[in-house]
Amino acid sequence: MAAILTVPTKIAPFPYGATALAAYTGIAAVAFDEAAPGLSLDLNGQSASTEDEIIQVLAKAADLAGDSAKTPAFLTLASKLRTLAAFPEIVSALDSLDDHLAYRTYLVGHDVTAADWAVYGALKGNLKVLGLLKNNTHVHLLRWFSHLESLNTTQTLLSDYAAAKASKARNTKTAAGFALGLQGAVEGQVVTRFPPEPSGYLHIGHAKAALLNQYFARMYKGKMLIRFDDTNPSKERTEFEETIMEDLQLMGVHGDGVTHTSDYFDKLYELAVQLIKSGKAYADDTEKEQMQKERFDGIASKHREDSVEDNLKHFEEMKTGSTEGLRWCIRAKISVDNPNKALRDPVIYRCNPLPHHRTGDQWKIYPTYDFACPAVDSLEGVTHALRTNEYRDRNPQYQWMIDALGLRKVHIWDFSRLNFVYTLLSKRKLHWFVDNKHVSGWDDPRFPTVRGIRRRGMTVEALTQFMLLQGPSQAAVSLEWDSIWTINKKIIDPIAPRHWAIVKDKSVPVTINGGPAAPEIKTLPKHKKNPEVGEKKTVYTSHILVEQADAASFEDQEEITLMDWGNAIVRSKEVDASGTVTSITMDLNLEGDFRKTKKKITWLSAPTAEHPLPTASLVDFDYLITKKKLEENDEFADFVTPETEFKEVVYADANIIELKKGDIIQFERKGYYIYDGEKGGVYEFFLIPDGRAASIASKAATAAAASTGPAAAKKEEKPAGPTTRMYHVDAVAGDIVIPKSETKMYEVKSLYD
Repeated sequence: MAAILTVPTKIAPFPYGATALAAYTGIAAVAFDEAAPGLSLDLNGQSASTEDEIIQVLAKAADLAGDSAKTPAFLTLASKLRTLAAFPEIVSALDSLDDHLAYRTYLVGHDVTAADWAVYGALKGNLKVLGLLKNNTHVHLLRWFSHLESLNTTQTLLSDYAAAKASKARNTKTAAGFALGLQGAVEGQVVTRFPPEPSGYLHIGHAKAALLNQYFARMYKGKMLIRFDDTNPSKERTEFEETIMEDLQLMGVHGDGVTHTSDYFDKLYELAVQLIKSGKAYADDTEKEQMQKERFDGIASKHREDSVEDNLKHFEEMKTGSTEGLRWCIRAKISVDNPNKALRDPVIYRCNPLPHHRTGDQWKIYPTYDFACPAVDSLEGVTHALRTNEYRDRNPQYQWMIDALGLRKVHIWDFSRLNFVYTLLSKRKLHWFVDNKHVSGWDDPRFPTVRGIRRRGMTVEALTQFMLLQGPSQAAVSLEWDSIWTINKKIIDPIAPRHWAIVKDKSVPVTINGGPAAPEIKTLPKHKKNPEVGEKKTVYTSHILVEQADAASFEDQEEITLMDWGNAIVRSKEVDASGTVTSITMDLNLEGDFRKTKKKITWLSAPTAEHPLPTASLVDFDYLITKKKLEENDEFADFVTPETEFKEVVYADANIIELKKGDIIQFERKGYYIYDGEKGGVYEFFLIPDGRAASIASKAATAAAASTGPAAAKKEEKPAGPTTRMYHVDAVAGDIVIPKSETKMYEVKSLYD
């Protein structure tokens, strides 16, 4: 398990907030250990030992910290509530929270955040507070409290905590990771399935589903099926099946069998006929828009009570693919006005005359996913269907299909869909970017496809570790990219060869007095800390190149360090009218102490016919959209980033000509790069994000904020500060205004005063 929250069973007050947050996010496993000396969290090498610290660490890792300026106040309140004993203070705090929640579902924003879990845990752990709350005089607060308490993750946590106390069990893990297990699972009998639609390339969200299915199959010594859901000939192609299989193999996902929904078209047709004959399905020719309106308004179709004979006749007409047949569809007869709209007579069969990429012209009718999926799951022996919780409203529909068809039951196991900021995962939207030439193809390094992120430099190991770290979290959050790229950096850093590159534009020639009269070639390790990476050849001459930015920073007579060579003293520097450095002369000083120099710079020997320098292109990318998270009514095309590719031409270390496409290196002082091949004599490298804020920030959003944000607008209004030669540092909190609101809560001093 990647992260563990260890909790002594006898700890008081019990840290309900931290443990419930861990359970809800799935970031850390909760281990009840009677012998543990105290509360402790170990997350990716980061440790915390107080509930407040743990809540903050978990919130940041799960992106549940909340953006509101009020969050710190609620966290402070939670800390105080845990030990609050005076009756007037308790009532005052409860009154204030009740008022706050009168017109709000959650404390901060529109979703559960760390503030909710912190306050919930404080209320739950203080018996006096809990007793007053249960008097039912704070209805809004009690409604909010009961909702959090009723969540499956909370109930599982409370149940396991009670069991741990009763049995004094040690290391009873709950909630995070996969130790929760599958309902009704029997070792050796579990069958899972990964059912991709062959209408596009796998993206990072599919990767999570594939890895989870394989994980559980192996955990229970069962098997996993890869089943192509090929029920829509309008979108599907054999090409996509082949690339999906390649992507799965790339991730180390290997099914115990590969099947297709189309293998069951005959059986599915029989089941549809069976459903019609039993009066549980009917044919309908209502226009699409009208059908949508009727379903939304809870109005029955005019054909809902048609006879079985008429329904079968229309189904047979659909089967021929005739003009008349194209007008009709088959709908399950479940409900007209069920509050769950997924149960309002969904379509289960459609007519489509296009040839199927596997069955050709054999069929003109095709089952929908809602009908085919539960049926084939049952027929193939699947015991546990893992589905993202966006399908949760369809779970009753899934079970209805199985019951109506008299098929074997299948357990459904929900997990949260994987979403990332500034990232689109919709196939339709990704198709739009490809079709409109905003990207070079489905393997474009800006794309969230498995191929795209692999081409950007993501390793299979990092992808797998990150997905398993997410566990069975039910929280629907948009994750930052920092965690996955940080994991990736830890994997590539120990094995990435080190090379040098000098920006070609305005590179500065340097004459080294005391340098070798003729070029000398020395063999150096490619990685100073890992000799197994290999060796490289470095050319030493009296004429070298350095970058303009480095040259401009040199002061007269300054001693600097030439990396992998030694110290040198700047004796003269030529500068043109524009301020550009045109040449430098240095004296080599190999006796100098590199520990005393402030500047350690990379350099390359000036190119000659005997020792040429290859030209390389270092490419960085921005996100394809400018908004972190698109709202439901946003038109994504309105947020397309105008410029997403940035190239810098450099002279590169001659050793790079030995690289193969896909090799990962580090250009020292520049970053990690993956070699993408040679194009027109130029070696192209893609920058690999390393997880630091600068490497994953949206360039477009940052630029917009800098030019139009409130901080920029107010800069001119600021009074001049004291005269200083130090460089300017912006305020940590920026130019923010803490909102004030009427409240009966006690006053909390601003963090920024």
